[in-house]
Amino acid sequence: MADMMKVGLSTQAAAAHWGEGALLSFNGDGALIHLDPVCQENEVLRAIQRAARRLESAGIKRITLAGGGWDLERRYAFAQGFYAAKGERELDFGEQPAEEARELEAMQKATRWVRDVTNGCPEEIYPMSLAESTLLLIRGLAGDKVTARLTAGEALKESGHIGIWSVGRGSEREPVLLELDYNPTGHDDAPVAAALVGKGITFDSGGYSMKSSDNMLPMKSDMGGAAMVTGALALAISRGLNQRVKLILCCAENLVSGHAFKLGDILTYRNGVSVEIQNTDAEGRLVLADGLLAASESGAAHILDAATLTGAAKMALGRDYNAVFALDEAEQLRALAAAKAENEKAWPLPLESWHAGQLTSAFADLGNVASAEGTAGATTAAAFLSRFVRDEGKGWVHLDLAASYQKAGNDLWATGAKGHGLRTIARWLQEVSV
Repeated sequence: MADMMKVGLSTQAAAAHWGEGALLSFNGDGALIHLDPVCQENEVLRAIQRAARRLESAGIKRITLAGGGWDLERRYAFAQGFYAAKGERELDFGEQPAEEARELEAMQKATRWVRDVTNGCPEEIYPMSLAESTLLLIRGLAGDKVTARLTAGEALKESGHIGIWSVGRGSEREPVLLELDYNPTGHDDAPVAAALVGKGITFDSGGYSMKSSDNMLPMKSDMGGAAMVTGALALAISRGLNQRVKLILCCAENLVSGHAFKLGDILTYRNGVSVEIQNTDAEGRLVLADGLLAASESGAAHILDAATLTGAAKMALGRDYNAVFALDEAEQLRALAAAKAENEKAWPLPLESWHAGQLTSAFADLGNVASAEGTAGATTAAAFLSRFVRDEGKGWVHLDLAASYQKAGNDLWATGAKGHGLRTIARWLQEVSV
């Protein structure tokens, strides 16, 4: 460990020659992060993450955390900043209590999986490989407590999963619906406490409503919702989740070909709702509709879906907060409380039952986008989803993952996936009741 940089914490200001208000100073084989002793802890965590980002960006690849002041959240904040999609890094967290070490290892494993899979090359991360990677992760943690069913290709159409089949049919690599059942109770008739539904668009060209090259480049990340709910379930299992949970991933590539779905197509879902395709780049909601129907049919008391669904959520909240939507106010408040408890950022955006009326079509029950002036894109996307959950949305919450991916790095995050949101979902899962 002699060649590892030691990084410690200090509540004293750096020496003047490091600059006024310097965050970092260096001495021999080590560095100090200078924290303002009067700052609130959330600002302290941001400062630590910024310091880690600077060290990684400077080319430092091997670090050990030394000295006092480190706790679970501070170590995790440093790890979040000390990451990049390429290259090898080594981070020794130093001495820590055994219970904290176990929790940190679980958070790191789940976060690393989400970031690495989301950042993966779309030639390697495709619908079936995403489903298989998910199975490997969850079965590796839960063993025979997990059963799963994969429905792929033409079998999706035959089973009535019209959204996933339609979006994915333009690709040579078949679309896939993964329905994973985590049942630690040992009883086949145990009630399903919660269902997680994830958007798994492993690459999104926009289809015939094609994206520009600049907007298409990061679209390997459009499976971030599927990755996020998977990582969240993994973390919750590591924390001792003892209730039955369904994980439903809706996986497809949205590509252009002679067999791709088209503008003007009409899809009729298993609940009888018909949808006119008015924009093939609004495909995420089409696949999630199948997943939400499956979640509702499972009898789950609570349903959460997560998706990199709209640019409108990013316009509203930037890249710092995930957007939270629900028709059930209590469910929305529970998700927001989970985010706060886990030091993640989430913010409520409006959703009312009448928003679905803004998705009009002259040929079907719904259009898949709202076209009238003055409509809110993230809200109408959530309103679309609300047509595919039971009980008028009771127990359902939708996360639009504006904060899950950085198209360009900043002072807190490397370019690419962040994993920001998985702790929120894990906490939400742990606190559900049948």
